[in-house]
Amino acid sequence: MPTGVPMGDARERLFDAADRILLRDGPSALTSRAVTDEAGVAKGVLHKHFADFDGFLAAFVLDRADRLDERAAALLRAAGSGTVAGNLAEALTAVFGSVAVAVVALVTFRDELRARLRETWPAGVPVLTEIAVMIRDYLAAERELGRLAPGADPEGLAPMLVGTAHLLFGDRTGAPPTEAAVRSAVDGVIGAVLV
Repeated sequence: MPTGVPMGDARERLFDAADRILLRDGPSALTSRAVTDEAGVAKGVLHKHFADFDGFLAAFVLDRADRLDERAAALLRAAGSGTVAGNLAEALTAVFGSVAVAVVALVTFRDELRARLRETWPAGVPVLTEIAVMIRDYLAAERELGRLAPGADPEGLAPMLVGTAHLLFGDRTGAPPTEAAVRSAVDGVIGAVLV
């Protein structure tokens, strides 16, 4: 196996390999050997760049949380266009149809990982927290534009939407929810505050 992989390339190869394993086999299959085999690198590559496997997993989870920034910016740009429910349903489907649900399962699955993440992520579960912030900011923008009632509470609605979407997408082995099911769930949460 090659060991002369540059750090940036190694990180991405290892993170992408972790994505594939999580999506295909779930968090219990995520081991250092599985990741390096999937990435096509020697096991020492992972340990050369990360202090230990939990260090790798913490960096992986935080990287995936950071990747939500682009999705959050796109959702915020959508404020005032389309429909509020349509924009939310599309955004929730995009983030929960990705590796996000599997990352949440991974964080829940590994006590050591949660402890490591607490060093840099003081509250909530990375990825879910970022999604909630993304939804909250979007709802606040829509309220400012007058598309949500003045009394709408983005701070309270966002976690309700995230929790609802997580329940819809939580079964990684079954068929994903239909577009109509996601839209219906979103309508159920925000319907009373739409203007």
